[in-house]
Amino acid sequence: MGAKITKVDILKIVKVISIGLVAILAIAAVFLAIWDRPQTPDYKIVLRDDYEITRDDWGVPTIRGETDAAVAYGVALAHAEDDFETIQTKLLAIRGRLGAHIGPEGAKADALSHILRMNDVLDAGYETQLSVKTRAFVEAYADGLNRFAAENKDEILRGDLFPITGKDVIGGFVYTAPLFFGADEVIGALAVGDLPPNALRDSLPRGSNAFAIAPNRSADGKTRLYSNSHQPWSGPVAWYELRVESGEGWRMYGANFPGGPLPFLGHNDHLGWTNTVNLPDIIDVYKLTTKGKRYKFGEVWRELESKRVWLRVKMGPFTLPVPQTFHWSVHGPAFKTSDGWYAARWPGINDVHHMESYLALAKSTNYDEFLDALRIQSIPAFNFVYADKLGNIAHIYNASFPDRSPDYDWHGVLPGDDPNALWTDILPFEASPRLENPVAGYIVNANNTPFVATAPEDNLNPDDYPANMGIETRMTNRIIRAVKLLEEIPSISREELDRVKFDVAYDPASRIGGQMEILSAIESDDPQTREAAALLKTWDWAQDGKGAADGLACILLNKLFRANYLKEELPPFETLLRESARHMIEHFGALDAPLSDVSRMRLGDVDIPVTGGPDALRAIGTFTFPDDGRMVSQFGDSFIMLVEWDIDGRAQSWTVQPYGSAVDDPASLHHTDQMQMFADGEMKPSGYAARE
Repeated sequence: MGAKITKVDILKIVKVISIGLVAILAIAAVFLAIWDRPQTPDYKIVLRDDYEITRDDWGVPTIRGETDAAVAYGVALAHAEDDFETIQTKLLAIRGRLGAHIGPEGAKADALSHILRMNDVLDAGYETQLSVKTRAFVEAYADGLNRFAAENKDEILRGDLFPITGKDVIGGFVYTAPLFFGADEVIGALAVGDLPPNALRDSLPRGSNAFAIAPNRSADGKTRLYSNSHQPWSGPVAWYELRVESGEGWRMYGANFPGGPLPFLGHNDHLGWTNTVNLPDIIDVYKLTTKGKRYKFGEVWRELESKRVWLRVKMGPFTLPVPQTFHWSVHGPAFKTSDGWYAARWPGINDVHHMESYLALAKSTNYDEFLDALRIQSIPAFNFVYADKLGNIAHIYNASFPDRSPDYDWHGVLPGDDPNALWTDILPFEASPRLENPVAGYIVNANNTPFVATAPEDNLNPDDYPANMGIETRMTNRIIRAVKLLEEIPSISREELDRVKFDVAYDPASRIGGQMEILSAIESDDPQTREAAALLKTWDWAQDGKGAADGLACILLNKLFRANYLKEELPPFETLLRESARHMIEHFGALDAPLSDVSRMRLGDVDIPVTGGPDALRAIGTFTFPDDGRMVSQFGDSFIMLVEWDIDGRAQSWTVQPYGSAVDDPASLHHTDQMQMFADGEMKPSGYAARE
């Protein structure tokens, strides 16, 4: 017989086990605390002396170099001086390490890099598909960032980020390109088990305005281009203003995003362009027929490709390894939902040529060269609005349109088991809608259908383009207002163009205008809500700060726009009006408190009023409600640039930023030095002077 175990023995065993568990947990805690603490390795710094960085009175850098690559090296150093943290944050997402830095939200970005198979795409295409010149250009930019990191080690966010390579720079384009036409919306929904109808993308507001005025419509015979992108005012997709000059003939003024070696929009002596976001329906969702991890394609059952990775996710003082398995079918990334397996497909998934397109655009000297740069078809979306010194103007609805069979409903979910529903090619560039030199002498785009871009008689005909191309049909308040105003001006002066660009009015025919009409017509039993509706009836449809209803309208417009933008469900209109009225009384003491009390710009110690509103041509968007109840803007009109070519073809330009050129550096003199100018609708000379 075995020995009898007593109660005392059991207590001793429990104590030993408890001590063991504590020890194991302690060891695990130590491991989790130290396992992901990478150190920056020693690496060789590439030093160059064939570049120069100077700055103007506003802190805007000019980077001069003997070669294009020398300019890229200098761009890296200049931008890192002003915003090294944001550049690193973007690189961490590309490397799949953002979750280890900021936590679960960063891990979502890391997951996208795996879904896009970034490493595989770059390994397959960097050496074999990119030209030697392109690789030299991006590697010089990487060398500049590596040098800055080595000389400023205390600013490095994560030790295993540096040194970076040219692949990381190209990876930035591979990573961000799908985000601008909504691929992240589809991927994000599928990744959490939802099925997003393609139509959801049609309701997603995107910002930016662009104007081009030809000499025949200009009051003084000049050609003008207005670039008016709407972006966040800080962060990884905030514009950074710069000038570049290369001994190889490249000379340009414009703006880029963190991690970009060159301006993505702007002008040179000969021509200029700007972009607005377009939303062609170029993303397709397929329903897979599956058995376990196999899916049917034609008469064949295939295995889903799978890869298990460990995402690194910061949780308090620890970095946790979180396992995640990603899948792909022949269509593209595949996801399991509550309704089975789905896959997504869009053009350019494996493309690495974006930089070659942008370099060719930046160095183009005439319209034919500009179009040749777009014919590379590695910029999968974006409207391009163009003007040049010869007086040409154009609108190119640029998109990589899938070459789709007309036999399917491409707006819905496609049969994943039908090989005929899988497109493999894109349409030639010439298939894209393109409007050139309309008789009316003006072109405008405000994230709307390309079939409204100028006077009605000059517009493209939608019947000339097949429905399966997926060209958007939406209109915005901004395009309705812009065309109306420009049609009223027979000869457009600089001052009149400024008035149109900074217009703060709303048209009842627009979606948001129609919503405001509904709100003003509400009849309520609640006295305060009735008073608010009566006040709203007096609104003059302009957010200029001159009307008694502008403050209340500001609250309502921003709530409407926020719900539309984030696809949040709106409460009943009477509830929305009641809540907005209470907000005005609680925070401002009156329903008719002025707009200057309600709508503000804030950064550091600067806190100033600003006019305009969401989906106005003077776009001021708000996504924050601080404790004091103000509407504090964070996006909208961002980098604004006006370019003129006189009758002799000489270029000059004016610009303004919402905050300053060093928006993320509170210690800089240029952190907030453009805020008042921006709020007043004024601009500064860029200092760009055309060569004689």
